[in-house]
Amino acid sequence: MRAQAGDVMRFTSRKTGDPEHRATVVEVLGRNGEPPYRLRYDDGHESEIFPGPGCVIETRPAPDAARPHTIRESP
Repeated sequence: MRAQAGDVMRFTSRKTGDPEHRATVVEVLGRNGEPPYRLRYDDGHESEIFPGPGCVIETRPAPDAARPHTIRESP
C-alpha cells in the first residue's frame, strides 16, 4: 500500500451496523509512500498507523495533473 499527504483513508467495519470512519494522511513516515502514516481524523485527533484489512486509500490527484481519481485497497 502506498499513500501520499492529502490522500484519504477509509476504514470499513467488520461488524454490520458499525459506521465507516475516515482520516486524511498528513504525513508519510515510511519510504516511497509506504506505511506507517500519520493521519488526522474528522474530530481533529491524529495517530500513526500501519493500515490493515478493511482500509481503502482514496488518492487525490495533483492540482496540475489530468489523471483520474483512483482507489486502492490494502491487501
